[in-house]
Amino acid sequence: WQSSTLSGITWYNLSSVEIGLIVSGSLYGALIGSVLAFTVADFLGRRRELMLSALLYLVGALVTALAPDFPVMVIGRFIFGIGIGLAMHAAPMYIAETAPTQIRGRLISLKEFFIVLGMLLGYTVGCLEIDLVGGWRYMYGTSVPLSVIMGIGVWWLPPSPRWLLLCAIQGKGNMQDLKERAISCLCRLRGQAIGNSAPEQVDEILVELSYNDQEKESSLMEIFQGKCLKALIIGAGLVLFQQITGQPSVLYYAATILKSAGFSAASDATRVSILLGLLKLIMTGIAVLVVDKLGRRPLLLGGVSGIVISLFLLAAYYTFLNNAPFVAVVALLLYVGCYQLSFGPIGWLMISEIFPLRLRGRGLSIAVLVNFASNALVTFAFSPLESLIGAGMLFVVFGVISVLSLLFIFFIVPETKGLSLEEIEAKIL
Repeated sequence: WQSSTLSGITWYNLSSVEIGLIVSGSLYGALIGSVLAFTVADFLGRRRELMLSALLYLVGALVTALAPDFPVMVIGRFIFGIGIGLAMHAAPMYIAETAPTQIRGRLISLKEFFIVLGMLLGYTVGCLEIDLVGGWRYMYGTSVPLSVIMGIGVWWLPPSPRWLLLCAIQGKGNMQDLKERAISCLCRLRGQAIGNSAPEQVDEILVELSYNDQEKESSLMEIFQGKCLKALIIGAGLVLFQQITGQPSVLYYAATILKSAGFSAASDATRVSILLGLLKLIMTGIAVLVVDKLGRRPLLLGGVSGIVISLFLLAAYYTFLNNAPFVAVVALLLYVGCYQLSFGPIGWLMISEIFPLRLRGRGLSIAVLVNFASNALVTFAFSPLESLIGAGMLFVVFGVISVLSLLFIFFIVPETKGLSLEEIEAKIL
């Protein structure tokens, strides 16, 4: 009571709806950010979109941390969420377009690694600050210096050479000037070692872009036709299955499962989060190390197979193995580990690779929108479904969906290891 009162607000009279708005405000902001990315991404370019995201992070964090009342706090969370939507759209796209082919998978997967690391640091900071007077303000305020660092870092980066070349062949500037800028940006990104080969690489990209018909701007209907439709099915399908295989719901049960097994840490949700965060970080690190050696499909097929097993183990625990809590603990850890080997990093990697350049910004924004929308749907529908059919049957449903996702990956998702973005478009799609 003292902590909440002295921080300027008493939080203990919030309704469940108000609590839900605080918790999910950033998620709904991310949905708006994904829609916004659809219209502004190709105009702004990847770098400026990331700078805008950093600005929104900063404003959202300040508004939330200094909120004098509940409505302002929700607005702050919403602004922060818009930044999330833009960043989750622009970051994988920028990395995909600037990374050397042989390490593209590793670099994009590192994005997921640092997201998990950020979550783990967030859980740790929350654990340290939760008992301070007005500690919740410090938790949200921690994002302020990180937003500034992100903004400065992105400002220092050059634009994506592929985006500059796309602007050139679409007549959005002088061809020679944009080509020279692309060469300069490529040298900055790859180091001076690339030196004399930079102009040659830029010419090769231009030839590929011209061959793949990038001259005219994309229209809305084009996204649902031909190559982009196939890419959209692959990308949106992956991020949809990423959410509807139960990821939010399994983590919702984490504290209950660990408590039933006698883990004292389960009495404190923040400490449970730290434990699972460490596991997620380790498994994501493994995925980063092997993704460009093993390929995307083996990690997806192996990881999702583990997810299927873990979900049916959880269903068995909640149906007839209540006296064997170790089964639930093993299933929980197996699920988290396999998710971070497969859907976690590989889903975002694939959607950044498979869209044609001219349609990449808009196609990726639709995939990101599907991701956040399906996350919101699963989170919203979980409690009603659990009350209606029970936890055991709910995990059976998630298990069946995971089997369908395994079939989807086996028959639909291509291998993109070792191919340039232009080769993926020309040869696979």
